[in-house]
Amino acid sequence: MMIDLPHSDGGHLSLTLKVWRQADADSPGAFETYRVDEINPDMSFLEMLDCLNEQLTQEDKEPVAFDHDCREGICGTCGVMINGMAHGPLPNTTTCQLRMRQFRNGDTLVLEPWRAKGFPIVRDLVCDRSAFDRIQQAGGYISIGVGSAPDANAVAVPKKFADAAMNSAACIGCGACVAACKNAAAHLFTGAKISHLALLPQGSAERKDRARRMVAQMDEEGFGACSNTNECAAACPANISVTDIARLNREYAYASLGTSD
Repeated sequence: MMIDLPHSDGGHLSLTLKVWRQADADSPGAFETYRVDEINPDMSFLEMLDCLNEQLTQEDKEPVAFDHDCREGICGTCGVMINGMAHGPLPNTTTCQLRMRQFRNGDTLVLEPWRAKGFPIVRDLVCDRSAFDRIQQAGGYISIGVGSAPDANAVAVPKKFADAAMNSAACIGCGACVAACKNAAAHLFTGAKISHLALLPQGSAERKDRARRMVAQMDEEGFGACSNTNECAAACPANISVTDIARLNREYAYASLGTSD
């Protein structure tokens, strides 16, 4: 079976990178162009950026700032717009899990940070995503002490609700949904956080207050209205569904009908 390798030059890649450089939040930014050679196709995208930074350091230039932590697609820390796509061209894949074999030798890649009013740029490819923390702190928790983990069958939950709650809980809070949305809406993130607790008996008691507080905080952070184009779900590396946005709207409407829980 013939394998159509997307690269040449002995299996390694030479790329042109147009990278957004911005010294700090108050400075104007601009694209700078770099060439990187001898990129192993099995490298992750972040490892390729490591190579770029090694090259810049050797040239006595300032390395490119970018967010990273676990590099296993779990923590939600990484996130770069690659040729206009949040996390790059592969669906359900974080930037740290994206392999360079997805690109062709000689490609030009345009790298930008998430751009949204709620995510102010800190430096280069790094933006401040603490707005998500504040939305979570507004109500994305159960306020009572729940003690240690109970036995799995101690609180019976129908499987379809348990599965739906687990799917919503998979949100890693990376912010790709906001970056992909033309209105920079945070409804997919907020919907996932509201959904996974509303679907479980432990979280149901506070569902009204939770919906009111988290939606209010989301609005206060400056995120836009849902555009209903589903770009958020298409960009989500954790496969969070737009049904969580529908559930957010239902939970908020239900909460608006009454007073506190």
